[in-house]
Amino acid sequence: MLSFEITHQDHCRRLESYLRTLMPISPSGYARKLIKNGAAKLNGVPAAPDSFLALHDSVTLKESATTTAQLSPIRPVLDILYEDSQILIVNKPPGLPMHRTAECEDNLVDVGHSYMIQRETPCKLYPVNRLDRGTSGAVILAKSSSSAGIYGRQVKETGLDKLYLALVWGTPDNSGVITEPLDEKESETRYRILIAGENCSLLAVTPISGRMHQIRRHLAAIGHPVIGDKRYSGGDMPELSGFALHSFRTALALAESGDLTVSAPLSDEMLNLCERRGIGRDTLLETIYLLV
Repeated sequence: MLSFEITHQDHCRRLESYLRTLMPISPSGYARKLIKNGAAKLNGVPAAPDSFLALHDSVTLKESATTTAQLSPIRPVLDILYEDSQILIVNKPPGLPMHRTAECEDNLVDVGHSYMIQRETPCKLYPVNRLDRGTSGAVILAKSSSSAGIYGRQVKETGLDKLYLALVWGTPDNSGVITEPLDEKESETRYRILIAGENCSLLAVTPISGRMHQIRRHLAAIGHPVIGDKRYSGGDMPELSGFALHSFRTALALAESGDLTVSAPLSDEMLNLCERRGIGRDTLLETIYLLV
C-alpha cells in the first residue's frame, strides 16, 4: 500500500485532483477509476472523487505496477483542480497574467498550452472567466472555442458562485454589504470577517455583480484595502508577487455531469503573509476548510 500525507499545498483540494497531481501523466479517468474501485482511500475508507482533503489526511493507493509507473516526484507546472473533456479549472499563482502582455513574460494561457503539449493532450485554451494578475486561485479555461461559448454564456447569464479570501488592512464591521456603484453601474459585494490579525482581517468575500476590480475597489472604498494592492491604496509589499486576494471556491453547472464545487489551496505567499500578520497557519487552515 502506498501512503501519502496531505500538506498545506493540497488542503481543501478534491481527492480526484490530488491523485491527478500525484500522477500527472496518467490517462484521463484513471484517478476516478482508482477511487471507484476502492484502490484509493481517504483516511482508510472509500471516498468520493469530490471529497475535500484536509491537512494531515492520509491518502492510500493500492500498489500496482501500473499505478507506481504513473507516479511523479515533481508536481505539475499547471495546478489543475478539475478537468473534463471541455474545461480545466486551474489554481492560478499570484502575479501571473492571464494572457500575453506587451512584455515577454509567462502567462497562464501559454503555460497551460505548453503543459498540455508536454502531457501529450494538446489543445488550445480559452479563458472562460478572468482573474487580475495579482489575484491567485481558481479560474476556468475551456478546451475549445465551442466550450468557451457554452460556459461563457453561463457566466454571463447566471454568473459564477464564487467565494474569495481577502486579507485587508484594519478591522471592518464583522459583516457587511457594499453597494457603491462602479463605473456608474449598480454593484454589490458581501463580506464577513473570518479571522482578525495584527491591524488586518481575513475576509470571506462574495461579489454579487461582476464589475472590473470590484472586490478591490469596494474594499478600498470602505477604508480596508487588500494588502499589497498598490493600485487601490493597499501599499507596496515587495515580498508579494501579487496581492492578498485569492479566488478560493467556485461552483458551476457542468455541461456533462451536473453541479461541481472546487476550492483552490492557498499559495505559500498568502499563508506566509497571514502568519506574519498574526494569523496562525493551523487556525487559518481549519477556518477555510469550513468554507468548502
